[in-house]
Amino acid sequence: MPREAAGAGPAAQPHEPAASATPNEPAEAADRAEQAEPGEAAGSRPAAEPGEPAASAEPGEAAGAVAESGRTTAEEALDQALALVARKPDGERHRAAGWARARDTAARAGASRAVRAHRVPLGAALGEVLAEPLDALTDLPSFDTSAMDGWAVSGPGPWTVRPGGGVLAGSDRPAPLADGEAVRIATGARIPADTTAVIRSEHARLEEPKGRVHAERAVVSGQDIRPRGQECHSGDRLLPAGARVTPVVLGLAAAAGYDTLATRPRPRVEILVLGDELLTEGLPQDGLIRDALSPMLGPWLGRLGAEVLATRRLGDDPAGAEELYRALTGSTADLVITTGGTASGPVDHVHPVLRRAGAQLLVDGVAVRPGHPMLMARLDEDRYLVGLPGNPLAAVSGLLTLAEPLLRGLAGLGPRPRWTAAVHGDVPGHPYDTRLVPVVLSGEHAVPLRYNGPAMLRGVAAADALAVVPKGGARAGQELEILELPWASPAGECFSPNSVGWYPQ
Repeated sequence: MPREAAGAGPAAQPHEPAASATPNEPAEAADRAEQAEPGEAAGSRPAAEPGEPAASAEPGEAAGAVAESGRTTAEEALDQALALVARKPDGERHRAAGWARARDTAARAGASRAVRAHRVPLGAALGEVLAEPLDALTDLPSFDTSAMDGWAVSGPGPWTVRPGGGVLAGSDRPAPLADGEAVRIATGARIPADTTAVIRSEHARLEEPKGRVHAERAVVSGQDIRPRGQECHSGDRLLPAGARVTPVVLGLAAAAGYDTLATRPRPRVEILVLGDELLTEGLPQDGLIRDALSPMLGPWLGRLGAEVLATRRLGDDPAGAEELYRALTGSTADLVITTGGTASGPVDHVHPVLRRAGAQLLVDGVAVRPGHPMLMARLDEDRYLVGLPGNPLAAVSGLLTLAEPLLRGLAGLGPRPRWTAAVHGDVPGHPYDTRLVPVVLSGEHAVPLRYNGPAMLRGVAAADALAVVPKGGARAGQELEILELPWASPAGECFSPNSVGWYPQ
């Protein structure tokens, strides 16, 4: 689907949270409100069929405004609770960062770490990023070669076939051709000295009894000969440091004489899933639910180019908090991902453990729905933590908002390119925060999907991307930034050793 760069056209930009007229509620109310929401995101309409596009707003309705008809008391109370947290009691802004600022903070944090490099065999470099420029170690080609199967000829024709065999690729240096001589030659074979041109087999006629070759087309000096250094000369800069190692880069490096490459290793990630209410198999029962995040996060992070070291489950009790502390202080991963426990409930241990570990909070809440309670912290000079909310779609929001830009920075990649698409139909918005809405990319439009509440995966499972909806919503046809899901990336992505890839740079 054709898409425009975000800078070209009226793409809406995410906004900072707006001030509320009632500055008396604690900042954590929004975290609790989002986690407690049992259904659709604030302002969404009645659910459609599975994977069905969301209904657009009625004509004349304010863009993104929540329809008054059919609203429940619970929905109204939720909106009011969310609106109350825009300011602290002292009138200062709530700690939550704007969505765009949070992503930028994550990208800068990843890019700020000192460059680490290792030298690996070519096959092991796939999916990594060059730590130093790729300079040609030889001329390419390193000798004059034939571009076609045919006849190498010297001087004007017709030509007499030289006795003996032809010249094959990989054979020793052939004897020079005398004027008026011809010799059979294979594609890639070394050109004999004093060769005027190569005549393709289909453009030549062999007069068998006399052993003479006739050209059936005009012969131009140098035709179908690849001269030494045609592609590059020794020392030429082929690729800069920071280029991703794709399968084609491996081929180029091999052709240029490399056996190993100096690359930045893939970021290592450890996943810690928090919660006593999670089942690893069977049906939900007795107040327990299935763990939807463990099966999803490892493959997702692999798609983002990370090396997932382990996925562990920790409890919500004091013993679990102690284990979380030991994990954060002892992990060798570049990035620790936690799920749940980022709000301020009685068993939300992430904030206290981070304080105990001496971590520096870089992002403490983001003005985005779903996923408001996400956070990012620097554990030490070289290690980071991203805390995802426990609700599944809220966790997806955290992956796209914080984890992906941080991982790209750690890997040596720049921010992903920004794309926009015109949205199909009006899209309701949050009154103060950015919304991330699952969409299908269809033709020229992004079509919103239903089932986009913070605890739901039904919508995003059918989606190609998430659309960035500014506060207040979007009108039909408005250009919205599109965050493509890793498995829906366009052609040109770079693959890791497990056939996983980065977004195009």
